[in-house]
Amino acid sequence: MTDIDPTPPPEDVEEVRTRWHDDADTFDRVYDVVLGITEPTSHAEIAEIADCSPNAAKKHVERLAEMGIARADRSGRPVRYERNDGYLEWQEASRLAEELTAEEIVDRVERLEERRGEFEERFGATDPTAVSVFDLDDHDAIHDRMEAVGEWQSIDRDVRLYELARRLLQNDGHLLPA
Repeated sequence: MTDIDPTPPPEDVEEVRTRWHDDADTFDRVYDVVLGITEPTSHAEIAEIADCSPNAAKKHVERLAEMGIARADRSGRPVRYERNDGYLEWQEASRLAEELTAEEIVDRVERLEERRGEFEERFGATDPTAVSVFDLDDHDAIHDRMEAVGEWQSIDRDVRLYELARRLLQNDGHLLPA
């Protein structure tokens, strides 16, 4: 058996980073960084990752905040930014509404709800957060329960996305009827 190192060689990382820098303008790099951050981050930190000046990063991340793609926490100094997951959900739902018919969406939701019902019956709960995954003694049983709860949470998320896509489709791209 061979050992696999999940970390690519530094020269490969540098090649990808150089290509990204050369192929994307500053706004695109800041956008990519904002979509990749998982916690509130200052514009200076975003600038470092996006390989641009702090002033350029601040200008672009403020624009992203105005567009609703990012959120700005102005309660402290420096201002910290994070991606707006609601925006990403809306974007994904819009894509689904373009790719699927209303009937296909309803069919997928029905299948997801059937699977969700199986989890509810299996765990005797209607919410995956109510299921404790660590109250078992067996490592494999804990792992299996963690996988099941994760799948259940994904199903709940997918049902919300498909419902949003159905509303967008039903209302000609709008969330609310005209």
